[in-house]
Amino acid sequence: MKTIINNTIKALVAVIFMTCFAACSDDNVSNLQLSGDCSIEALTLDEYEGQIDFNSRTVTVNLPETYDTQAMSVTELRLSEGASANIQKGQTVNMEGVQNIHVTNGDLFLDWKLVAKRDEAKIYSFIINDVYNGIINQDMKTITVYVPGDVDLTSLVPSIECSEGAVCQPLNGVAQDFTRPLIYTVTNGTAQTQYTITVFAIDKPKAVFVGNASTMNDLDPEAQAACSWMLANIEKSLYASFADIQSETVDLSECAVIWWHFHYDGGVDGHDQFMTKAPYALDAKNQLRSYYENGGAFFLTRYATNLPSFIGATGDDEWTTPNNCWGQNEADAELCGGPWDFKMYHGQSSHPLWQGLVAGDDPNAVYTTDAGYHITNSTAQYHIGTDWGGYDNHEAWETRTGGKILGVGGDGSVVAWEYPAHDGKGGIICIGSGCYDWYSYTFEAGYTERFHKNVAIITQNAFNYLSK
Repeated sequence: MKTIINNTIKALVAVIFMTCFAACSDDNVSNLQLSGDCSIEALTLDEYEGQIDFNSRTVTVNLPETYDTQAMSVTELRLSEGASANIQKGQTVNMEGVQNIHVTNGDLFLDWKLVAKRDEAKIYSFIINDVYNGIINQDMKTITVYVPGDVDLTSLVPSIECSEGAVCQPLNGVAQDFTRPLIYTVTNGTAQTQYTITVFAIDKPKAVFVGNASTMNDLDPEAQAACSWMLANIEKSLYASFADIQSETVDLSECAVIWWHFHYDGGVDGHDQFMTKAPYALDAKNQLRSYYENGGAFFLTRYATNLPSFIGATGDDEWTTPNNCWGQNEADAELCGGPWDFKMYHGQSSHPLWQGLVAGDDPNAVYTTDAGYHITNSTAQYHIGTDWGGYDNHEAWETRTGGKILGVGGDGSVVAWEYPAHDGKGGIICIGSGCYDWYSYTFEAGYTERFHKNVAIITQNAFNYLSK
């Protein structure tokens, strides 16, 4: 019986072998044509020759600065031998956007991108000594930079970011004398733009971003992104360390607003942790309190919202700091699957802080992120409830703290609030919502900024409001 079974198995193996041999014989070779090439060897639009990048399969046609690209003629198209494409020589194409070229050769195919790129000559970033950001006005072609009064203007080194392929004169990274306005010329093909650069040394800033580092370049990425925005958008603004404030090396006599955006990986959970993790701020609290009591305003965001209790803005009760705090690390920040938001507190939709925002489906929501953004969700808020430190309800919170609620989370937690100016003291705006975030360590494919613009809009509103 065993012999019969073995013989049967051998027979089956032989049949399978012969079948496979027949399937692979010359008489059964596939009819697929795989010997051709699907390259674009030359392409011109309106006689402008395209630059071919075989690695990215992209053809880029460089055009004059103001060239009309809506109806361009394919004046030359040369493909690999035997290949064809979905566009032909003589065809008219609209090059306002990227065109896809599908090249086939027998049973092979490749997709190429055709891009029309106008010459552009712009400066997008101008930073003095790697610290002081220029405020760029693209309409007026001016760049204004504010530096502290003790900076030597005769030898300042600019770091410049221009349009791709553009050349700037004077050259990037070369020290210049900025005691007078200088002209920088950017050239790229047919495009040329001249910018007037003016550097002001100011002894008395109008606004200050404060942090623990000696320079803004040593700040964490979240605070650095916020500070960079301020220096580029708020006139006569400077960065200063808490040590500068404590030693009074910065003249605050004309400063309208001090902004502190305090990030700490892993969070700052309440009063005691704040004292441990921000001792440098408390070292300067006497100077900060004097500034506040003499009419100076504060914009305090993230864990900086603990500060008002230490400078007398909530009476002498230091224990009125946010009672519900947490946060993640920048390196493993949470991915936003869609826009995050908090709500305007009832009756506060007309507050200046919420004006001009990019609106979403909920008219009462303040949307601040978009899908594909990574956020630490760093939060310093007040939970409202009978067992949460005497904040039984919103009215009890306002009575104890002296603040006015501007925004709440989905569970009613206080996430944005104000200590109004009174009796000669300055006003304070606080935002402790995790939705208020400046820095994403990376962006997912397809990320498009829409609602995240609201972070900058809110910040500009805060400066406008507090500076009055």
